Amino acid sequence: MRRAYRFLPAFLGIVVLAGAQQAPEPGKQVPGTFEREITIRVRLRYLLYLPPEYKADGKPWPLLVFLHGAGEVGDNLELVKKHGPPKLIAQGKHFPFIVVSPQSPQRGWNPHAVAALVDEIVRRYNVDRSRVYLTGLSMGGFGTWQTAALYPEKFAAIAPICGGGDPRWAKRLKEIPTWVFHGAKDRVVPIRFSRVMVDALKAAGGNVKFTIYPEAGHDAWTETYKNPKLYEWFLRHRKQAGRTSRSEGRATQERGGTGR
Repeated sequence: MRRAYRFLPAFLGIVVLAGAQQAPEPGKQVPGTFEREITIRVRLRYLLYLPPEYKADGKPWPLLVFLHGAGEVGDNLELVKKHGPPKLIAQGKHFPFIVVSPQSPQRGWNPHAVAALVDEIVRRYNVDRSRVYLTGLSMGGFGTWQTAALYPEKFAAIAPICGGGDPRWAKRLKEIPTWVFHGAKDRVVPIRFSRVMVDALKAAGGNVKFTIYPEAGHDAWTETYKNPKLYEWFLRHRKQAGRTSRSEGRATQERGGTGR
């Protein structure tokens, strides 16, 4: 079963600290604070997949969130089926997850919009809140790193593919099991973008795996998303009382096969 939905506007409250300010004397400089409550409006269109055995009043299901790359930006949801889980679903594959695949209307991912969409899907569908997973490729790989860093409490595991981020995020990401994928010959997003994140997570004591495809260029995702071990790995992890359960070693590196 595969259905496309519109994600209606969601609102995120943001409080900016502030306070009353007395004007300084001319020629003087004084400290001050500012406070105002603001909201932002976010809107995403998305593809939604429910497993064949899904029932609203049955067992809760894990949720897999997929973030596409720059080539699928826009307002045509058919583009989102070009790669990754939505492509495989369109070809007839079934997943043991609810799968939501949003479409970014412009280049780059808004992590607040992704997080709000996750909350909306969890609210509307029978989702196992302890088993929410995030993955993405290229632009979506960058989006995966950033969204997880800003909202680490939401995700039980993440798998960024040929992306990158700010190594200073490692302290926020270290409790999330992470499996990173990259092609060694990637000229679009060089492998150093993933390597710096992996190294930062290792230094922070994070639970990270790094798979390198020695002969692959930018497309490290075809090989990755067709590998059942990725989905088995996701399902081994769940959030427990603010932490994520861990079923394997702390930091490992693997050499993958040839990506396409």
